[in-house]
Amino acid sequence: MPRAALGRRLLAAAALLAAAGTAFAEEPGATSGSFDFYVLSLSWSPSYCAAEGADANPRQCGRERPYAFIVHGLWPQHEDGYPEFCRSDQPDRVPELLVRQYLDIMPSAGLIGHQWRKHGSCSGLAQADYLALTRRARERINIPAEVTRLEEPRMVAPEAVEASFLAANPGLAGDGIAVTCDRRYLREVRICMTQDLEFRSCPQVDRRACSRKKVLMPPARGG
Repeated sequence: MPRAALGRRLLAAAALLAAAGTAFAEEPGATSGSFDFYVLSLSWSPSYCAAEGADANPRQCGRERPYAFIVHGLWPQHEDGYPEFCRSDQPDRVPELLVRQYLDIMPSAGLIGHQWRKHGSCSGLAQADYLALTRRARERINIPAEVTRLEEPRMVAPEAVEASFLAANPGLAGDGIAVTCDRRYLREVRICMTQDLEFRSCPQVDRRACSRKKVLMPPARGG
């Protein structure tokens, strides 16, 4: 092949790869309130605590109260990619009085503050309204008991965990949920919702589900 033609093909291929790479790109400083849907991310707290070890948040991972699934965040999303750290007229800091109202579902002031700055600022809502919506989204979900009542560490199939959530939540479809993992632990269940908190499909999120056959779920247990 002539060198010029080869060069044109390589440039075209590079352009395609660059375009594909933007599918999940973050958009720092985007306009607040401009998005397509939400992802409610539920984190399996024992996996976070086990993975982070001594660096884990002591309130969330202390032995006096074990947590199971907690709210990691409610994330505004585009069909491709997502906004983050949006320009907003709301303060960056979440007042302590407001934080206290949500520690039962997000057991860390640092987590609440970070989620507000990174994701809540893109919702177009005031802090109190965004956190209230986060609670309503959590209350929308039935968490299957068979997933959370663990006495010992268990190796689980991510597909089985997903199936349990589908069975417990009528109207939730397989392409509207993703169970995620790292190299060892089951980490999160991500559920896609409209801005009115109705279930909806989200192929972009679904494609990023855990592909491992088995992952570890540590038990939620206190001292």
